[in-house]
Amino acid sequence: MPPVRPEDIAWKADTLDRGATAQKKGQVLVRWLGTAGFALEHAGHVVLIDPYLTRASLARCLLSPLVPDEAAIARHVPRADAIVLGHTHFDHALDAPVIARRTGARVYGSRSAAALCRSRGVPAGQVEVVEREPGSEPAVREVGPFELRFLPSAHSRMVLGRVPFPGDIADCDEVPLRAHEYRCGAVFGVEIRVAGGKIFHMGSAELEDRTLDVRNVDLLLMCVAGWTTGRDLPERVAHKVAPGAVLLSHWDDFLRPIDAPDGRRLRARPFPRMQIPRLVDRLSRAAGGIPLGTLRFLGEVRV
Repeated sequence: MPPVRPEDIAWKADTLDRGATAQKKGQVLVRWLGTAGFALEHAGHVVLIDPYLTRASLARCLLSPLVPDEAAIARHVPRADAIVLGHTHFDHALDAPVIARRTGARVYGSRSAAALCRSRGVPAGQVEVVEREPGSEPAVREVGPFELRFLPSAHSRMVLGRVPFPGDIADCDEVPLRAHEYRCGAVFGVEIRVAGGKIFHMGSAELEDRTLDVRNVDLLLMCVAGWTTGRDLPERVAHKVAPGAVLLSHWDDFLRPIDAPDGRRLRARPFPRMQIPRLVDRLSRAAGGIPLGTLRFLGEVRV
């Protein structure tokens, strides 16, 4: 199989066909924010999932506390009604408190997410914990035309067979935090029902098979960082989620910025050892050749 780069499998069209079950096509705008982040827009409402625009360099991650890039945040996410945090590693959660304060968006996430947001001045009434005890029914919330269901999930064991920075964020008195202090917290997969269709955001490259009860989604937003450490992940995704189309995310080198200093949009670069050709081949085989691709930074599709 010849080498495959992410840009080689990017969709050329800006509309995905959800099939005959969809009431109307092209109603929901899906924009990739880099890493695992997406903005979903419909009927004047915007839901952000794991928005991370700061993209701190490796040196900053290793040597200093992380401070959100407010200019990049204002430039790329000017408005939001809700922010969903699938877990609280820095490359998912760092920017959420700033966005919430700027936009008034309500934040949905784990107890760790709530502690993080409150420590950074987000009003308590603007933050909601959707983490549930094992065996409880998943939380369901409505944001305008969006219905969000928070399903317990798992993080990939991508660092020497372990989840990076496990545990909860419980004490944020000393802020800002360093990268390793952004503990994972509870992990969610998020089912989004809107405009007669169904989208599923998978914010880490793992599934919790025992509790996953979502199938036949129109579009899967699939994180792939660490996918090789999971057991048969492409095949499990195809069987358990049965997506009609897949957008790959979290394949890019999130230690590099979206924009150059002169404002020019940069091209996303794959993170080392991502093995995208192998993933594409296995997922395509398991899911029967469904549409599968990536987007450029801030690229969009309508579903």
